[in-house]
Amino acid sequence: MAPGIQMLRRAGVLEDVRHAGFMPKNLAWRRLDGTNIVTIYDISASKSPDAMTVLPIGHLGQIMLSYAERNPKITIKWGREVVDVGQDENSAWALAKDSSETSHKISADYLVGCDGGTSQVRRSLFGARNFPGKTWPVQLVATNVYYPFDNHGYDDMNTILDPHESHIVARLTPDGLWRVAYPEPSSMSAADVLANQAAHYARILPGHPGPDQYTLTHINPYRMHQRCAEKFRVGRICLAGDAAHLCNPWGGLGLTGGFADVGGLAECLEGIASGRADEGILEKYDEVRRRIWRDVIDPVSTGNLERVSTVDPLGAPQNDEFLAMCVRAEHDSGVKEMIEKVCCFPLPLPSSLFPLDFVGDGMLMVD
Repeated sequence: MAPGIQMLRRAGVLEDVRHAGFMPKNLAWRRLDGTNIVTIYDISASKSPDAMTVLPIGHLGQIMLSYAERNPKITIKWGREVVDVGQDENSAWALAKDSSETSHKISADYLVGCDGGTSQVRRSLFGARNFPGKTWPVQLVATNVYYPFDNHGYDDMNTILDPHESHIVARLTPDGLWRVAYPEPSSMSAADVLANQAAHYARILPGHPGPDQYTLTHINPYRMHQRCAEKFRVGRICLAGDAAHLCNPWGGLGLTGGFADVGGLAECLEGIASGRADEGILEKYDEVRRRIWRDVIDPVSTGNLERVSTVDPLGAPQNDEFLAMCVRAEHDSGVKEMIEKVCCFPLPLPSSLFPLDFVGDGMLMVD
């Protein structure tokens, strides 16, 4: 997505990301039988410097980690679990335990909690159960699979609309690895999700394959939330990314929003360090980023999720404003350009869908 691509460029890692990933071609909405409803062609706007790029988040993390490890101003402490945070007039601190249960107190001018949806930093600030919002009554099952979707006419990115069997099919890598993500009732246990996977695939995948006709490499069910912390800044302590807000993955707004959080916050801290701004700018960070979650991330991701399960696929796109706009985009370059700039597509590419195989408990300290 364009906003994320722009921030990766500013961070100096976009060239490596583009080399490791690929730029998808078309985005399609389909009915359960695979018939096309509407397609946006060349969705990555391949001639644009901000062309969409697909790369599993684990691979992206490895690239960014390699840059951090080479930066002399960054120290990474693996195996440190933050158990509390605090502050005084002149500094903020984190209390962390290592694998031997030894406690370490790390102090700095400012502390930023980017420690995910179960953030201890947020819990220390607001309490263990104070994360306003809701949990969706369904869980999303994210799977990676080798299966010849190309042979069935599928595009690089496909959203299947159905009131009972909605799902996503998206190419992950050029060698034929695909992401298939589908909902299951939140009451279903992880063991039952695993046991039901083959039957679910047989119902929703084109060709109705059996387990001997595909190679499943990953499966992970997880619950979906729409939540936002009361504040993203408390004195010298700030929150960003999933530690600050959560949304369902339809549209990829979780990762993109997290990138925007840390990009904006970094500029605020740079301004304070250089004397071009005072600490009041952190209040502006809190105000702007919470407003964007409230006015953009939450309603758009909610609309994306509801669209795949509530829009009548037989009546689409006539009965859905967004899909009707996508139909116009097939013949109106201005509408297509507008959609590309907004980049709010119902496709769960990044965020917590992909296995973070490089991640362990860790703490990032920036001098």
